[in-house]
Amino acid sequence: MQSRLRFGIRAKILTGYLAIILCLLASIVVLGDRLNTQQEEVSFITVHDFSIQDLTNRIEKAMLDMETGQRGFVITGKPSYLVPYDDGHAGWERDYHELYDLTKDDPAQQRRLDSIAASIRKWIETAGDPIVALKKEGRDDQVALFFQRDAGKALFDEVRKKLEDFRLVERQLSEARIAQLEEQSRTLRLVLLLAIGLTVCVAVTIGLYIAGSITRTIRDVKEAIEEIAVSSSAGRRRIVVDTRDEIRDLGEATNRLLESKEREAWLQTTQTEIVSAHQGITDMERLGHSFLGMMVRQMGADCGVLYYRSDDRKRRRLERLAAFAVSGEADAAASYRFGEGLVGQCAVEQRVLELKEAPPSYLRIASALGGADPQHVLVAPIVFEGETVAVLELAAFRPFADTERALLCKVVQTFGTTMNSVESRDRIERLLRESQTMMEELQTQQEELRATNEQLEDRTRFAEEKSRELSRTQVELENYASELKRSSQYKSEFLANMSHELRTPLNSMLILSQMLAENAHGTLLPEEQDYARVIHEAGGDLLLLINDILDLSKVEAGKLDIHIDEVDTTELPFVMEHHFRPLAEKKGLAFSVERDPAIPDIIYSDGLRVHQIIKNLLSNAIKFTEQGTVRLTLRPFDPVLDEAAARHVPGGAAIVVAVSDTGIGIPAPMHEAVFDPFRQADGTTNRKYGGTGLGLSISRELSKLLRGHITLDSVEGSGSTFTLFLPSLTEGAVGGAGMANVAFRHMSGVGGDAKQARGERRVSEAEAAAAAAERPMEAARGQFAGRSVLIVDDDVRNVFALTSALEKIGFTVIAAHDGQESLELLRRETYVDLVLMDIMMPVMDGYEAMRAIRSQPRYARLPIIALTAKAMKQDREQCLAAGASDYISKPIDIAQLLSLIQVWLVK
Repeated sequence: MQSRLRFGIRAKILTGYLAIILCLLASIVVLGDRLNTQQEEVSFITVHDFSIQDLTNRIEKAMLDMETGQRGFVITGKPSYLVPYDDGHAGWERDYHELYDLTKDDPAQQRRLDSIAASIRKWIETAGDPIVALKKEGRDDQVALFFQRDAGKALFDEVRKKLEDFRLVERQLSEARIAQLEEQSRTLRLVLLLAIGLTVCVAVTIGLYIAGSITRTIRDVKEAIEEIAVSSSAGRRRIVVDTRDEIRDLGEATNRLLESKEREAWLQTTQTEIVSAHQGITDMERLGHSFLGMMVRQMGADCGVLYYRSDDRKRRRLERLAAFAVSGEADAAASYRFGEGLVGQCAVEQRVLELKEAPPSYLRIASALGGADPQHVLVAPIVFEGETVAVLELAAFRPFADTERALLCKVVQTFGTTMNSVESRDRIERLLRESQTMMEELQTQQEELRATNEQLEDRTRFAEEKSRELSRTQVELENYASELKRSSQYKSEFLANMSHELRTPLNSMLILSQMLAENAHGTLLPEEQDYARVIHEAGGDLLLLINDILDLSKVEAGKLDIHIDEVDTTELPFVMEHHFRPLAEKKGLAFSVERDPAIPDIIYSDGLRVHQIIKNLLSNAIKFTEQGTVRLTLRPFDPVLDEAAARHVPGGAAIVVAVSDTGIGIPAPMHEAVFDPFRQADGTTNRKYGGTGLGLSISRELSKLLRGHITLDSVEGSGSTFTLFLPSLTEGAVGGAGMANVAFRHMSGVGGDAKQARGERRVSEAEAAAAAAERPMEAARGQFAGRSVLIVDDDVRNVFALTSALEKIGFTVIAAHDGQESLELLRRETYVDLVLMDIMMPVMDGYEAMRAIRSQPRYARLPIIALTAKAMKQDREQCLAAGASDYISKPIDIAQLLSLIQVWLVK
């Protein structure tokens, strides 16, 4: 009972640690509370003060917009100048109320805001709305009289002065808060020093007390050991005690502790040495060789090999990264599948596998003087976050010691983090380079757009400021690697939205420039007609760029539809000959198409995407070839010739399509870069050959969706060869893979002669369509005389362009600027023969307007053609479901529109 109640060494140590921990916990609680308070104050300054500055600037901008819009309307009389006036009129009060809520803790500032609001309202009541109303009523003399006095300027200057005073007070408040925060920081440092001093004092006091207790106990053990040493031989470095009491237990425990600590120290030191030696390595291959060599030396092994997970994680393969004293493929395979051999099984089970007394000829280690068979093999997995990233295999002539096995287990438990860090750093650097390239391209385009439209100077400067902010943000990208994936998603959505927004103004530009180029009234000079044609061609080029960007954004967002159907390879030569031979002959190039009869007549793929890829490659070949030949070759897949591409097309390709030219060629360092968006072999800012640099990027992404692969073989100055390896797809091949929506169509096959006839017929249809598209608008002149059409569109530019085009051929045009206005026109029994309905409009959009029109029995058969700048697959179905008779996308082709109008007016 007495021994149980004694206060032993263990209890003393636990008591001392408990006291120190309590001191530390008390210090942490105090410091944590202070840090939380300080963090809340920092957050308040960051969010509250910055928000107030931003809202103040927005109110001032709204006032500037109202003044600019008012003066623009007074000068020009154009209603479009009232848009910023109306927006500022509505926006400043919203920002004012939000700013008022933010300053609710400061009555003085709120009084200043009341004064600012009163001045703004006074300006609107005395110098804003009255002047706009006078201008609308045509009372220009009173407008001029008002501006001679210009009472509004004094009010406007008063608002500016009050806003500046308000911002000055806010800056002073911010500086006061920052000063208070600095004072709190100094207090926090003092508290921290006091807490550390207190903890040190407590720890020293407890340590002295416990040390005294342990010293007394050790003194007793020492006396017993000295007595035993006198009566027996000495010289051993371990404590030897003959008695059977606690002192013996203490001596034996001390010996075991010394041995254990010595072993743990070696393990820890060696592990730290291995991990520290690879901290600065950024190349995965160099990391693998260095790590393998150090492990072979520390483990006392005689050879080893390291396998690393392949980039394509869906294939679940391990590829050889490094080898030590291994002669070649006979001793270490280039790769293993998960579950294949000891290496693959170790990756699946994620545990160390050991092979003892390996049979002869299992593995042989040889040197210049001889060779022998190792008999002991260790295979260990390197795991990161529950996933096997690498497998290490070591072999030795002697058995591995327990200490070496323990070292192996410790190292592989932590080295996965190092390997993942190197891989992540490489991925981040690659994504950063891509992001920088995209940003440079966007900056270049912004500069070009600014040069073409002087009215966008303010917006361009704003965009440049945003670009500079993005440049500064790039420094933080390395610390936010996890956000890169979402950033890519934002980019795809941005490109899709921009493609949609650009189509609306492009519509009116194309229509009006085409009308000017036709010069139906003969009022333009030939030089002016040339100007109009150049504008129309530039608009067409911009439309191609928008379509390319939209295709690329669909691929990246995983929203591109893939329709698997029969693709007739016998048609390809006819289609490509018809499309590209005139272009080649125009440049003086020899163009040829060769089809190997051994390829199948029918394969299963998306014919539209296959044609798009081949056309992109042929267009590039002709564009970058000044003289010589361009050749298109269709041949079967050759496992020997195409060995390098076989791993990218695991099931083998059904056909191989090669596009060769004798053009400028591509330097070897640019072979991969030309497939990046907005990159070309001629990569300078003053490109000789033009283009957007999106064609090859889209082609590569489309080939991946079709489970194919594109390779490049080129020498600078000696031409290039792009080769497309295209498999024949089945439902099982793509049913669960890829990001695109895949649909299959099953159709019966036809004979070779029929296919050739079908291909010739398709070419003939294309020629007929091209000829129809070139017919002049005069063919429709007079046909629609006396017919009326209602145009519903909120964009006045589109209304003007369509009105000009339709009135030229005899239509009577009525315009409405939103769906609600169109219903009011029809409700007044305005008779119309046909409605052209835009979709994206304020107040009431096109969908709602069409449903409202169809709900009236007398308009059940009224032809309605939907117009929209969006170009997604589901838009047509949505328009027809809402009540549209037909659908056409912007930019509008006048010939196509007239064809639709003729069809529905005849019906």
